[in-house]
Amino acid sequence: MKLSDIMSYADLSDYAEVALVLFLGVFIAITIRTFLPSRSRELHDASLLPLEEDRVITPRTQER
Repeated sequence: MKLSDIMSYADLSDYAEVALVLFLGVFIAITIRTFLPSRSRELHDASLLPLEEDRVITPRTQER
C-alpha cells in the first residue's frame, strides 16, 4: 500500500474547511474591531507616534 493511498482514504479535506472558516472568522473580527468608530481616537494617537521626538519608550520590567 502506497502513502498516497493511505492519505486519500484518510479524508483530510474536512480539516482544510475548518481552518478556512476559522481564518475567515478571525479576519472579519479583526477588521471590524479595527474600523470601529470608538477606536478612532486610539488609532489617531498611534498614527502620530512616529512624529513625536520627546517621548521615550522604555520596556516594562517585572518587579518581584
